[in-house]
Amino acid sequence: MDYMKVAESWLSPFFDSDTRKEVSDMMEHDPQKLEDAFYKRLEFGTGGLRGIMGAGTNRMNRYTVAMATQGFSEYLKENAGGGRERLSVAISYDSRNNSRQFAQVAASVFAANGIDAFLFDDMRPTPELSFAIRYLKCDAGVMITASHNPKEYNGYKAFWSDGGQVVPPHDKGIISKVAMISSPAEVKFEGGTGKIAIIGKEVDEAYLSAVSSLLMSPESVARHGGMKIVYSPLHGTGIKLVPEALERNGFRNVACQKEQSVPDGNFPTVKSPNPEEHSALELSLELADETGADIVLATDPDADRVGVAVRNDEGKMVLLNGNQTASLLVYYLLSRRKEKNMLDDKCYIVKTIVTTELISEIARDFGVRTYDVLTGFKYIAEEVRKREGREVFICGGEESYGFNTGEFVRDKDAVSTCCLVAECAAWAADSGTSLYGLLCRIYQKYGYYKESLVSIVKKGKDGLEEIGRMMSSLRKSPFSEICGFPVAKVVDYKDSLSTGLPESDVLRFFCSNGMTVSARPSGTEPKIKFYFGVKGSSCDDASCLLEKAEKHVLENLP
Repeated sequence: MDYMKVAESWLSPFFDSDTRKEVSDMMEHDPQKLEDAFYKRLEFGTGGLRGIMGAGTNRMNRYTVAMATQGFSEYLKENAGGGRERLSVAISYDSRNNSRQFAQVAASVFAANGIDAFLFDDMRPTPELSFAIRYLKCDAGVMITASHNPKEYNGYKAFWSDGGQVVPPHDKGIISKVAMISSPAEVKFEGGTGKIAIIGKEVDEAYLSAVSSLLMSPESVARHGGMKIVYSPLHGTGIKLVPEALERNGFRNVACQKEQSVPDGNFPTVKSPNPEEHSALELSLELADETGADIVLATDPDADRVGVAVRNDEGKMVLLNGNQTASLLVYYLLSRRKEKNMLDDKCYIVKTIVTTELISEIARDFGVRTYDVLTGFKYIAEEVRKREGREVFICGGEESYGFNTGEFVRDKDAVSTCCLVAECAAWAADSGTSLYGLLCRIYQKYGYYKESLVSIVKKGKDGLEEIGRMMSSLRKSPFSEICGFPVAKVVDYKDSLSTGLPESDVLRFFCSNGMTVSARPSGTEPKIKFYFGVKGSSCDDASCLLEKAEKHVLENLP
């Protein structure tokens, strides 16, 4: 793109005064920033839009949001509704700066294209948006969020009528339509026959009732509902529903971390609103020590992922990773279903290919099938959609702190997961142990599984090319052994015929001792990720093996 020519076009009266001023200031004072803002279009990918906010074609702003919505609208009119005259979408947004404005822009563009829009009256979590799509019988949905990214970012997630994020073939079809919108001038901003309806309390009530219907151990909760829990929404949408959901499910002693309970798109108390990071939970951990709480729960800004901390045998708070939380919850759900005679040959769970194999081991022990899918919770949702009415979905999980149970939400759901973690703790207390103690029992029974994720950042165009060369070299000359253990099998997920899954730029190495190493370029950040999984005879043995595997791979990268 001739970025200067495009930037000059954004000085026309078509654009609002704030946008024109920002472009003018970049032209005068920051030519490098101007180039980055206009040298390309912000790509609408399989996950929608995500980028830094600001003026420019390569930024998240009301015009790029409008262009994406115009393309989405045109695709819906051609491919959704089953012949119905009226189409509708549900729209929600998180606490990020400009999220409300972007949601209103999307609603206006849908309406101008003759599509009815159900817009939440205030910020709401992603899982409630997923629920609302099916509850309101919508054809699609949009969530304005950048998940756990830093405050400078925002994003646009597209959902289909099943409540899951779009998957093939719809994702590619929408991408194609959005790419055809070359200028904001092609967007219908107003007029049209579509109506905008404001929604809120009715959907909240229906969703919270559905969450409560998942409760499997009311007797345990009645005995231990007074356990002390600390909760933090990390300045995000979780504050709208998580405390009330916990209370409705019988947990009456929940302390919300005060400073982080204030919705704020600047996320003033954390470096990053990411529940995977210890620093994001520091204030909650301090409150837990002050109050004597045994559990800390923290959700990201759109409340689809949850971080968990528990007390160990020494009384110290320790953070669980996503694999550990998912393993605990899978074991709990399958145990309770077995106790209630609710397991049969139709039951199944789903996990992503880079999530711990401990989950599969637990499921096998209970006689339950496990389906592996590509990275991304939308693929878990796709499995649920394909098997709906024929098989029984127990739960789905991924290593990146996402989990869900029940079929009424088709995305990861931190609201119901917070309730499930607390319920699992109450059930464990009935047998005289804690969540930490239960996890130790699981390891003792199934083996000491340990996992890690190592990310290598490669910024800019050169970085992306280097990541591409790295993956190409690994395909041409794959590892024959990893720290002394022969590689028994290499699976290339670009070969969809052999994997039975959609094509994806992922390589997995399976060693003779059960070790796995997966290489995958990130879809949202300038980095390549390496996922390691080992099984040891003890915790120390697994840690030592994991360290050796990481060192071997990183020292022998092409």
